[in-house]
Order: sequence, then C-alpha cells, then structure tokens
Amino acid sequence: MGIGATAGVAAAGGIALTAQASSGTGASSGGSGAAGVASSDALAFDKDAYTTLTTTITDADGADHEVEYRFYKAITYVAAPVDEKYQCLNVSVPVRIDGTAVDATDAPVLFANSVGGYMPSSVADATGVGGGGATGMPGGGAPGASASPSPSSSASGEVASGGNGMVNAQGGMVSLPKLALAAGYVVVEPGARGRTLVDADGTYYGVAPAAIVDLKAAVRYVRSNKGRIPGDVDRIVSSGTSAGGALSSLLGASGDSPLYEKPLAAIGAADASDAIFATGAWCPITDLEHADGAYEWNWGSNPTSSGSTVDQAVSKQLRSQFAEYQASLRLKGLNGFGALTARNYDEYLVRQYMEPSATRYLAALSDADRTTYLAANTFITWSGGRARFSWADFLTHVGARKKSTPAFDAFDLSAGENNLFGKGTTKARHFTLYSLRHESGGSARLDSDLPATLHLMNPMPFLTHQPNPHRTKHWWIRLGTKDSDTSHTVSANLAAAANALGDEVDHLYYWDEGHGANSDPGDFIKWIARITNHTPKTR
Repeated sequence: MGIGATAGVAAAGGIALTAQASSGTGASSGGSGAAGVASSDALAFDKDAYTTLTTTITDADGADHEVEYRFYKAITYVAAPVDEKYQCLNVSVPVRIDGTAVDATDAPVLFANSVGGYMPSSVADATGVGGGGATGMPGGGAPGASASPSPSSSASGEVASGGNGMVNAQGGMVSLPKLALAAGYVVVEPGARGRTLVDADGTYYGVAPAAIVDLKAAVRYVRSNKGRIPGDVDRIVSSGTSAGGALSSLLGASGDSPLYEKPLAAIGAADASDAIFATGAWCPITDLEHADGAYEWNWGSNPTSSGSTVDQAVSKQLRSQFAEYQASLRLKGLNGFGALTARNYDEYLVRQYMEPSATRYLAALSDADRTTYLAANTFITWSGGRARFSWADFLTHVGARKKSTPAFDAFDLSAGENNLFGKGTTKARHFTLYSLRHESGGSARLDSDLPATLHLMNPMPFLTHQPNPHRTKHWWIRLGTKDSDTSHTVSANLAAAANALGDEVDHLYYWDEGHGANSDPGDFIKWIARITNHTPKTR
C-alpha cells in the first residue's frame, strides 16, 4: 500500500466501557434530500438523540479518570449522501469527569479523523469515543459494493488506526479523542469515503477529492448546528495521522475555498463555513505531485530493506525536480535560517529539527542510559548538553528506506496514490508527467482533470503563491525522525509556509520514532486549551 495507515482500532490508555444506560432516542440522520447546498433545518442536530456511556480513560500522565459522556452515533452529515456508512459522524460530549459535573457548552471541539492510507473511514459501527477507523481493506465497503484490495507496493507504512490510534515513545497506543474527552472537550469523529470504494458498476466513488470534500462537509454540519451541537463550533481543532494528517493539514489550509463548492453542493453539504480554528497533523503524506522528488532528495542514497539501492538515474532525475520545486516555493526556514533550497535543506533539517530532537531525547535519559545510547551511536557528539551530527551520518543511522522509486507515482501504478487519483472505472492513474512519460513516452499528457484535482488535495497552494485568508492560524505538526514513509521536507515546508504567513507553528520531530508516532499527546491537549483560551467549567 502506498500511503500510510490501515485499519484496526486499538483501545488506548486502558480504556474500558464500564456501564451503559440508554438515554434519548438514538442517532439522528441528516436525511437524503436532493443534491445541493442544504439548509441548516435539513441537517439539524438532534440534541436528544444520545446514549449515555461511562468509561475509564488513562490520561497522558498515567492517571485514570472516570468519564460519563453523551454519545451521538452515526449522524449523516450531508443531505444527499453517496454512502451513509462513511458520510456520518459521531459526537461525544463529557457530562461528568471523576464525579464532577462538567459544562461543555463552550468547550473546544476536537475534530478527529481516522483516515489511513486515503482508505475509507467509517464510524458507523463504533460503540464509543475513539472507535472509528479506516475500513477500506479487502472485505470492507458499503452494502452491495466491494472494496478492492489495497495495491501491493513498497510505498506503504502503517499506523494503528489513522488519526485515532498513534504510538507513543513507549510503544503504547494514543487515542486523542479519548484524551480530549477526559480533558472536557467535545469530540467529533467523522467518517469519509476512500479510494478503494467501488460500486456495482465498477466505479470508484471514493477517489480524490472525495475524502477532503467529505471532511469539509462534516465541518459544515458541525458549524451549521451552532447552538444545538455542544461545544464551541468556532473553535474546531482537527487531528489526523499519515493520510489523515494530510487531510487535517488540507482542512486547515483550504478553509472556505470556493474551489470545493461544486462537489460540496453535489452531496448536499450544509450552508455553513468549513474553516477550522487549528490543525494537528502527524506525519502528513501530502504535496503528492512533488512527493517523489522530495523523497529521493531525502532518502535517495539509503538502501532498501533488502540492502540494494534504487535506480540512481531515476533518483537523480527526481532529485532535480525537487530542487526546481523547492526554489519555486521561495520559502524561508524558521528562526531566521534564510531561503530554503535543495542545497541547504540538509543543514536546515539538522539544525532546526534533528539535533534538537536528539538533544531532547538524550537529555531525558538517565546518565547510565545516555552513556549506553551514545556508545551504540557514536556518530553523535554529546557536548555541553547538546547533540551534534552530520546529515550523512543521520541518514546512515536511519538505515533502510521504506519505499521504492518513484515512491508515490509508481511506474507500474501499484502505489496507493495511483489508486487515489483513479477516475470512474479506472482504478489507478499516473498523476505526474515524469512517471506517465516514463511508461507511455515523451509526448504523453496527464488527463485534463488532474491539475485541478491535485490542487484540491494539496495544502501548499493555499499557503504559498495565493495564501487563503480563511486558513487556520494555528499549526501543530509532528513527525518521527526515522519515518521514511515520506520526506522530512514535506512537513518542514508546510511549517515554513504557515510561519511565513504569520501563523503560530509548533513543529518538532520525535527522535528515533517511525511512522505514526505521537510522543507528546498530553502537550497537544494542553495546546488546544491555550490557543482556544479554554478553562473547564463545572456545573
């Protein structure tokens, strides 16, 4: 699989349902009205349609909390759904935490997508908060439809369950929806269509831009129900991992862009804003049309898992493409680094991210453990409480690259991204001229719809040449230093672009962590409280 996480929901933090009592009438549905922008009345949130659940949640510091909450299940968020199994959302509202009644009326809203690998993600069968996940693997799909198997490819990496299941430094699972609920926040978990969904006629109905359109429609549903749905719907904070991190970034960058109006109208999205307040993105697999070049710039010299090297002629050509693209962005590094180019990006990554990451890691170890680690990793110079090393030594330390070349637009159309940009009954297409012409000849042209579709799937155009005034102004971006599912330049460019616009950017790398890592989830929960000026209220 070419893009990241697959399905599977892992219970996090020792959570367990301990009691359940029905209250209300069950989850409401948005109905199935005609296509077009839906009125708020057509998609009104039923505040009485909930079940009361009680669960135990272990927070980021290891403390257990008993949380009673209202669970609104499988609410269809568009008036003309293509597939209600995926175009629905769950809402969890805290009522009582550790025996104290809480008032979530003005609490921030965590909008936690669980998309992995740009696969379908459904919350319809969840039994409580944090129960959604990517569901588009073989055997999944809508009733009466089939979900094709994920294409085999060396371009895959996996996290436990998209945005709802990440791994901390100790190897335990992290569920941001559960941590947010225990902090007194409202949690919205949306489903979305994904690339493998196929109807009875063989049409792929979840390919790009379906996932981002669905998530925007879900945001519109929440915002259209201001005053009915609990929480401060003007303080929506998204989260996601891998492809879900890419979509979370895109939600933040493209808020209220008119480019999405037509597909949103086609599914009967609510007549409301789809702008969000803040973005949380872990290892975002994004900027796909430039990802092959970025990947080769980063990992081109690293061996594959078998110990062999990729085609260096192809790798060199793709690295050249990256140099041209990077120059066109005209980005400057954080902390006064200056212009970011293909020639100095290695220096920037080491100085801004890699050495600080290693320093934090080593400083947190005991003296004995630090001595042992440094003895096993002699490429690091530890002096004055700071780690230093070269980019070349860092690459050697990471070792094998996860993906072949090209990493995303595979020559044989086997990557998940090729499927993402399928159309109609065509399962997979090339989406870069380089790969297309490598296979079809120098005069081949991309299908005419692809440039616009690529734009709809990439946050960078909304942050660079024509910045979107309705974008989020708060960014939380994370990546593991050993994550070779993507290039380290991808999230660093995202951070640099947002920083250049004056947005608040909190971006760091987790030392020696791989794809899907989340080593500071508690800090993210606190960050939400700070940027939203939220103070928990008791009744």
